[in-house]
Amino acid sequence: MQKESIIIAITGASAQILGERAIDLLLKSNYKIDVILSKGAYKVWQSEYGLKIPIDTIKQEIFWRERLKTSTGDISCHKWDDHSVAIASGSHPTKAMIIVPCSMGTIGKIASGCSINLIERCADVHLKEGRPLIISPRESPFNLIHLKNMKLLCQAGATIVPCIPSWYSKPKNLDEMIDFMVVRLFDSLYLDLKKINRWKGSN
Repeated sequence: MQKESIIIAITGASAQILGERAIDLLLKSNYKIDVILSKGAYKVWQSEYGLKIPIDTIKQEIFWRERLKTSTGDISCHKWDDHSVAIASGSHPTKAMIIVPCSMGTIGKIASGCSINLIERCADVHLKEGRPLIISPRESPFNLIHLKNMKLLCQAGATIVPCIPSWYSKPKNLDEMIDFMVVRLFDSLYLDLKKINRWKGSN
């Protein structure tokens, strides 16, 4: 298991299942992760999936273990407003941060340097420390403000990866489409993800 963790942040946008699958793949591939759900993410989980995710961090770690049926990897969960945790500081080493799905409100705050919650603070840390920050926006269509904010983040060092499904891989079901999109988030980090079948060409 790697020493430095990967931060997975889930904001209050639709497509929460992408964040869940990211957590699942990393744990089952024996990675160390820190998980942050925004305040809005809890409400989206309940409205879209009928699931009430525990806010208590210890209970939430148990929740993910039981839901994903895995005992591998290392998971630490953090409350959205807890700025006292180690990952809020640039002196604490991390491998990367991925925000999936990422709301346009979160993108706007990060782009403006306004760190109100822990997700925004950790994103700011990754930008200022020159560490990988991967943002998967969830909105359609993009307006000019959205595009300008994403341009600012890209210029500051972030990688913008919208979760766009592939058709050339001929996915057989929704799970295969989700896996393709989530794995693309990790590609620039060169992670060794277990049990993932990649497209090997049309032959």
